[in-house]
Amino acid sequence: MILNIIKAIVFGLIEGITEWLPISSTGHLILAESFLHFQNVSEHFWDVFEVVIQLGAIMAVVVLYFKNIWPLKYKKEKHAKGSKKLVFDSDILKLWLKIIIACLPAVVIVVLGIDEFAEKYFYSNYALIGVMLAIVGVLFIIIENHPKKKYRVNTINELTYKDAAIIGIFQVIAALLPGTSRSGMTIIGALLIGVSRVTAAEYTFYLAIPAMAGASLLKILKYGLGFSGSELFLLFLAMVVAFAVSLFIIKFMMSYIKKHDFKIFGWYRIVLGIGIIVLALLKVF
Repeated sequence: MILNIIKAIVFGLIEGITEWLPISSTGHLILAESFLHFQNVSEHFWDVFEVVIQLGAIMAVVVLYFKNIWPLKYKKEKHAKGSKKLVFDSDILKLWLKIIIACLPAVVIVVLGIDEFAEKYFYSNYALIGVMLAIVGVLFIIIENHPKKKYRVNTINELTYKDAAIIGIFQVIAALLPGTSRSGMTIIGALLIGVSRVTAAEYTFYLAIPAMAGASLLKILKYGLGFSGSELFLLFLAMVVAFAVSLFIIKFMMSYIKKHDFKIFGWYRIVLGIGIIVLALLKVF
């Protein structure tokens, strides 16, 4: 049990770090699990674990950006001194509509069962994970070597519904191909259509809330939570670790990209991807 606790903490650390950096949390978790198997757990425990621990990371976004995403606000009434009424913030409602639009392509692939096909045939292919890590890394470097002189979109409010739909398509690519990275692909999509780095990253954080919550719900509906007390403890522990680490990583990410570009993440992905491809060819996994 002690070894499983240590592994849960490690997985929580990996999730908290890699979910918000554009380096593929799913790819890192799959690789880590190939070396750090949980011992004496239920058959489908890992299937649920690797997705549901993302809820811890989501909560970090909710805590840090609560004022930006909660649509109900108190507004002072003009004719009643000291009186306030609860109203909906129209800008935040528009933001949520853009988030929903961006998530619609993902809903389509779930309804069509394409996500299950991808999970069955792609998620155990380590060579593919390595290739996708490297390819997206190259894309980051190419895009950042030819930056836009002036961004068309510099704030979340400036995003159009068309922008949201395009970014949503890039998010679907990440859902189908492990190693691409949900945050990585949505940021690339945003950069390509003229969204600034900071706005792209912030919007990616918001998109994670319904995307990851929905994925977790689907896993729970498919496999249930009929696990032992010790297994549920491991899941809760990893979620707490992912939440705590995410608080720091999100702040770091936003601070970093205000002064730097994404090329360092691109080079990291390329080096890691090549390493994984070599190990896969040597049948280490």
